[in-house]
Amino acid sequence: MTPSLCTLFAEYNRTMNVRLYEAAAKVSAEELIKERGAFFGSLFNTMNHIMVGDLLWLHRFATLPALSSLQVELSALPRPASLREPLAESLAGLTVMRTRVDAATVSLASLLTDDLLGSTLRYTNTAGQRSARNFGLLLHHFFNHQTHHRGQASTLLFQAGVDIGVTDFVAHIPSEA
Repeated sequence: MTPSLCTLFAEYNRTMNVRLYEAAAKVSAEELIKERGAFFGSLFNTMNHIMVGDLLWLHRFATLPALSSLQVELSALPRPASLREPLAESLAGLTVMRTRVDAATVSLASLLTDDLLGSTLRYTNTAGQRSARNFGLLLHHFFNHQTHHRGQASTLLFQAGVDIGVTDFVAHIPSEA
């Protein structure tokens, strides 16, 4: 991981989240919460879980002294206690939160240095287990987690009759031609 790659991932994720939420707004409330056999059941619950994961990690990342400025951006956002904690009652509520979380993620990326990415993050997970892991690799997991579950969400949208189009990261890699 490098700071510039993290910036690219942050922008890619923000762009894809906008597309995901715009596509989700095209389905009815019933389709949004319909049980579809996904790991988190419905499209709404899958989108909620992505947000939960983002918030859990962002709050942990903000404990690093070099990222303490993020605490201000995160102070008005929830601190989930579990991976299935409901964060909003509607897509509109989740959309407002998504915009703020994506802005915090872009802010985080702007603060990164090689030394910071090589540092250790100490945290306690939702099961109470303490860990000490490489921050850069945890940040990679953070971005990968979003991508993984957005893939599930795009399948759920497709099942509901909405295609969000090409989501490949390659489209966000700047051309060197």
